[in-house]
Amino acid sequence: MPELPEVEALRAFLTGHLVGHEVARALPVAFHVLKTYEPPLSALQGRTFTGVARHGKFLDLAAGDLHLVVHLARAGWLRWQESLPAAPPRPGKGPLALRVALTDGAGFDLTEAGTQKRLAVHLVHDPATEVPGIARLGPDPLDPAFTEAEFTALLGRENRQIKGVLRDQSALAGIGNAYSDEILHAARMSPFKLAARIPPEEAAGLYAAMTGILRDAVERSRGLAAQRLKSEKKTGLRVHGRAGEPCPVCGDTIREVSYRDSALQYCATCQTGGKPLADRRLSRLLK
Repeated sequence: MPELPEVEALRAFLTGHLVGHEVARALPVAFHVLKTYEPPLSALQGRTFTGVARHGKFLDLAAGDLHLVVHLARAGWLRWQESLPAAPPRPGKGPLALRVALTDGAGFDLTEAGTQKRLAVHLVHDPATEVPGIARLGPDPLDPAFTEAEFTALLGRENRQIKGVLRDQSALAGIGNAYSDEILHAARMSPFKLAARIPPEEAAGLYAAMTGILRDAVERSRGLAAQRLKSEKKTGLRVHGRAGEPCPVCGDTIREVSYRDSALQYCATCQTGGKPLADRRLSRLLK
């Protein structure tokens, strides 16, 4: 799933490739991706893109007073092409969901793999009020106004496990399963520790790990073409998706806790005092 660093890199990439260019056509291929119907997608035709913004994991492509807002969900992606096919795409069973073509022949496709179709596209006038996911977003972890003190206060209000707090978009905008694993590993903290019980000195370390991990990931992705961002994310991860491999810090084996549709990875030596965490599917979680 694209998270804050990848979406921020896409924002920067599209700023350089879209802004100032006119839309020739916007064609839905999988109609389930469209979550709004007024104004119609055809209203983009003839408009010029004027800016690209990010709200958490949402991309906001502005064309005057209209905003094409995209959430890539778990398996969605944006594929840029310098020269799109002249023939319009045909609806079918492939991954292509939506195509935006520019008058200079370039443009992008929105694609989604897998059977769970969660890619979402909105065309609205005001994303902050018309896109429910944006309206519910918490603070952006990389916003300079979001200080360590505000982060510590946020944790104090959350009587639940820190892994869930980091992933909750209404608490913090932009962090998902992968980077929450990376942040907790860097902070040497159990994913099941209750957020409200984290003392101020540990909260300071967690804040530093969170901002550091995310900034480093953004920097690694800066300037990369859209098609290279997925592979860059994978190579930069130290624990997430690496169950069974040695921890890069201590050499212990990276372990995994599985859920119904996801999994987390951690190092017992670095994060839980050497104690393996119980699989949530089998027994009560260890705190």
